[in-house]
Amino acid sequence: MEHLSVLFPSAFPALALAHFVALLSPGPDFFLLVGYAVRYRLRGSAGLCVGIAAGNGLYILLAIAGWGILRHAPLLFTLIELAGALYLLWIGSLLLRSRPPSLTDKEKPLSCPGVGKQVMLGLGSSLLNPKNALFYLALMTSLLGPTVTFLQQAISGIWMTSVVLVWDLVVVLCIGLPWIQSRLSRGIVWIERVAGGVLIAFACGVVLRFLF
Repeated sequence: MEHLSVLFPSAFPALALAHFVALLSPGPDFFLLVGYAVRYRLRGSAGLCVGIAAGNGLYILLAIAGWGILRHAPLLFTLIELAGALYLLWIGSLLLRSRPPSLTDKEKPLSCPGVGKQVMLGLGSSLLNPKNALFYLALMTSLLGPTVTFLQQAISGIWMTSVVLVWDLVVVLCIGLPWIQSRLSRGIVWIERVAGGVLIAFACGVVLRFLF
């Protein structure tokens, strides 16, 4: 028990629970995953999971280092949010323009996006949402308190990054199950378009918040 208290802060259960509950709330990353997983399954979406988890991990590092850059630089925060809105508009437009596979396409092996492209898409989606940084900063400072050690912060950060990766992979694996795919096969293009529309709605919400 003493060894565990050295590795894990006393508030770790509360931290893990709060983080997982927040993870259950669908955001841009979730709809990006669904839009890709419904057509490409795990092979074309695993890199997205890695990129999203890496983006979360970088923001956790920012929180551990105690840099309140985004919190104390509203202009930078605004620029990143607007860049994120444009990024979501671009991805959403790609999903909206998706088309059902033709008879010829069905006879060909499905061409998945490269792993590098997947990782960069996921990383961009995660990093261009500065609310992730503020969430982790607030979560780790309010729950862990001032007496937490660097080792405990690091282990908490590794835990949260791993949970993001595992959860996203579980979502992708579930969507790729044969019986789920058989139910979704006729509506793949519409699911992609709905996911694209949701991403565009997220982006428009950011832009409208600055206009009004």
